[in-house]
Amino acid sequence: MERNHARLLRVVLVVVAAALLLGACAAGLNDVAEPSAEAGFWQGLWHGLISPVTIIVSLFNEDVGIYEVVNNGGWYDVGFMAGVSTIFGTLGRGGGAAVPARSRRR
Repeated sequence: MERNHARLLRVVLVVVAAALLLGACAAGLNDVAEPSAEAGFWQGLWHGLISPVTIIVSLFNEDVGIYEVVNNGGWYDVGFMAGVSTIFGTLGRGGGAAVPARSRRR
C-alpha cells in the first residue's frame, strides 16, 4: 500500500513539473525585443513547435498569443506551418500504421 502511495506521489510530481516546464515556453509578448523587431522564420518555427502548449495556456491567460502578429510575412508563416506540421504530424503517428495480421490457413 505504501508503495502505491509513493508511486502516485512520483507521478503527480512529474506531471506538475512537466506542466510548469511546458507552460514556461508558451509564446507571448516579448518586452525585451525592440518594438520594430519582426518575428522571422526561426521564431515562427518555434511558435509552431510549442503551439499545443500555447493553445492550452492561452485559454487561461489572455496575454499569451498563439501567432505573432508582428512578423515579417511569408518566412514567419513558413516557419510556423513547418513547426505545426512537425508537431501535429509527430503526435498523429501513434496508432496510424498498424501492420495487418497474417491470416491463418487451415
